[in-house]
Amino acid sequence: MEKIKLNILGLSVSQSQSGAYALVLAEENGDRRIPIIIGPIEAQSIAIQLEGLKPPRPLTHDLFKFMASSFDILILEVIIYKLEEGIFYSELVCVREDKQITIDSRTSDAVALALRFDCPIYTTEDILERAGIVIEFENEHGQEEWSQPMTDEPIRGKHEYEKYTSTELNQMLDHAIQNEDYEKASAIRDEINRRIKE
Repeated sequence: MEKIKLNILGLSVSQSQSGAYALVLAEENGDRRIPIIIGPIEAQSIAIQLEGLKPPRPLTHDLFKFMASSFDILILEVIIYKLEEGIFYSELVCVREDKQITIDSRTSDAVALALRFDCPIYTTEDILERAGIVIEFENEHGQEEWSQPMTDEPIRGKHEYEKYTSTELNQMLDHAIQNEDYEKASAIRDEINRRIKE
């Protein structure tokens, strides 16, 4: 399995699910981005580490790191290895005394721990092919724009977009990407992929 390295691009308030956040991971040597919907607790844990903040009491992921380090357990890497029905599956590759073990993990927890152990995050070409979105817009400084839009939109249904034609879906996908509405783009992309499989 060829592994492709991902970097954390940012966090945004989810436009599709109330109280949720979008974690966007970027392909290191490419243009594809993967938006992943995560909960507020995991988003807070990731944001605190990204900002270099030190909470007065350890958060759950900090506690996990302190405990693992106390027993000489290291996380070598995180691998997002499966995408099934819109859910990303990850595993932690750990080592202790030259013994390597793989532990199943939610992707949000895996990313929060990867930040704390300063280890790389990987995925596969298959997942990037299926879930990746290409972002082509930059600001005047040559950097990708990142916003935190908020909306009162209701939660989108699983097959909300099945009533549209393929041409309309592709136009809607382009429009969603232009507006940095990654959750909507992800849902539209899932509908396009669903039709391709049929």
